[in-house]
Amino acid sequence: MATATEINPIQQQVQISHWSSAIRLAFRFCFLYFALYCVFTQILTSLLPLPNIDIPDLSSFFPMRPIVIWTALHIFHTAQPPASVDTGSGDRTFDWVLAFCLLMIAAIAAIIWSSLDRQRPNYVTLHKWFRLALRFCLAGQMIVYGLSKVVPVQMPFPYLTRLLTPYGTFSPMGVLWSSIGASPAYEMFAGSAELFGGLLLLFPRTTTFGALVCMADMTQVFMLNMTYDVPVKLLSFHLFLLAFFLVVPDLRRVIDFFFLNRTAAPSTQFPIFATPRANRIAFYAQLLFSIWLIGMNAYSARLSWFKYGGGHPKSVLYGIWEVQQQLVDGQVRAPLITDFGRWRRVVFDLPERMAFQRIDDSFARYNSDINLSTKTLTLTSATDKNWKATFSLQRPTQDELNLDGDMDGHKTHLQLKLVDHNSFILVSRGFHWISEVPFNR
Repeated sequence: MATATEINPIQQQVQISHWSSAIRLAFRFCFLYFALYCVFTQILTSLLPLPNIDIPDLSSFFPMRPIVIWTALHIFHTAQPPASVDTGSGDRTFDWVLAFCLLMIAAIAAIIWSSLDRQRPNYVTLHKWFRLALRFCLAGQMIVYGLSKVVPVQMPFPYLTRLLTPYGTFSPMGVLWSSIGASPAYEMFAGSAELFGGLLLLFPRTTTFGALVCMADMTQVFMLNMTYDVPVKLLSFHLFLLAFFLVVPDLRRVIDFFFLNRTAAPSTQFPIFATPRANRIAFYAQLLFSIWLIGMNAYSARLSWFKYGGGHPKSVLYGIWEVQQQLVDGQVRAPLITDFGRWRRVVFDLPERMAFQRIDDSFARYNSDINLSTKTLTLTSATDKNWKATFSLQRPTQDELNLDGDMDGHKTHLQLKLVDHNSFILVSRGFHWISEVPFNR
């Protein structure tokens, strides 16, 4: 079977053309900017997927970090130096200033490069190696995000506290995350589309098709990020640009086939090496790296499923518990008083976490340690290391729970009753082929 890196006789006869000055300048700039962006963002680290190991972006180190901070303070006059600490957001002040710095560096370097290298007719050799690198950079991101949806962990099914949160208090991003998480089938479908584009990029002959799929995927993702205020706008836009850059060499062929009803000419992309044997070795090297990339990301997605997704362990007191009675220092507080000590529900979801829902529907979350042998519940605070509350617990029946202990210096008694969380329509409705009337609640 012929390898994907072998080139047909028609391609071998293609004469390397002389690039115009505009194309050469555009290539120099794109090469510099995309290379810098890939190196100094998560795109590079996604090519080294190591389970349970978070590799920081190079932009958080010297020399880029001080350059970004100086630019933020002296060019954009920010009130304070932008923090480079990873917060889960890709649209921090640091990220925007970093993109500006990379843009300026690429523009200045492209001008200098152009003035020193005017006589070169083209950059065919550099382009084919750069194209190879961008293929895997883009594929790495598409595989990461694709697998995190195929194994639905990026947007998990709404946790119990989410089911109790009033819709009007959701942020736009919260609405998007919860709506997609509530439909794992759709999340898996969207992830399959991203994964499909990434897999196609791994092979030279399907690169253009894969880039077109990635462009479609990233158009949807970018619009969702823009309209639901998801802080991955910078990255998703750049992934679209990378996909478009991969399409550009075959853009004429794409236009001929899809829009002009013409026969698409053979690809003019050149193989990496001059000999078939070297290209076969290169193909198998790419194949091995692709297998490793997919395998490591699949393994990480599996770990995340059991840590964050539907396979995560549940608390031994798992469920939503309605407060039937609350006594503080032996006194029953009026139910209309909204304060720190008045609880409406108690929620146990993850083994090490729990939450009290106040009567104004807000939540107070704590670390929890449940010991069934001693029948105790110990709460600690993530923000105050000195804070601690201990309760003895009694469970007369499966649906009843009594908590007695000290909290904030007050003797507290809670009598709780388990709520069937399957009674929530979002959990129980499911899918129906036949609906006589729309079930829109």
